[in-house]
Amino acid sequence: PVSVAFIQGFGLKKGAIASSVAHDSHNVVVVGADDFSMVAAVNLIMENKGGLAIADTESQNILPLPIAGLMSNLEGKTVGTLYAGLETKARKLGASLKSPFMSLSFMALLVIPKLKIGDQGLFDGEKFEFTPLFE
Repeated sequence: PVSVAFIQGFGLKKGAIASSVAHDSHNVVVVGADDFSMVAAVNLIMENKGGLAIADTESQNILPLPIAGLMSNLEGKTVGTLYAGLETKARKLGASLKSPFMSLSFMALLVIPKLKIGDQGLFDGEKFEFTPLFE
């Protein structure tokens, strides 16, 4: 199933970021400024069997996480370099958060208060129930 919701505060002006690290279910989660970029970022994750991805109309980059979509089989220094590059690119696309990929991973953690996105839809962590996107 696919769940869709609106989010504010990421600051992206263009492009999209996506991740297979999405607590607790570790489904793929994506936030973006346009459909093309969001689809491209998710497709990168699918092609690499997991990862952190960023895409816009000009380029696509990924830190592959092929071990359960959570871990890399690359050397630590390589992982660090790829991760830093993704965060730099996210800032160039307008991301205003200190750790955009870390923040994205927690948008799917339903037990943290306020609104979160799960595989069954939008979840209100304060009322502890699913809620409609539109009233």
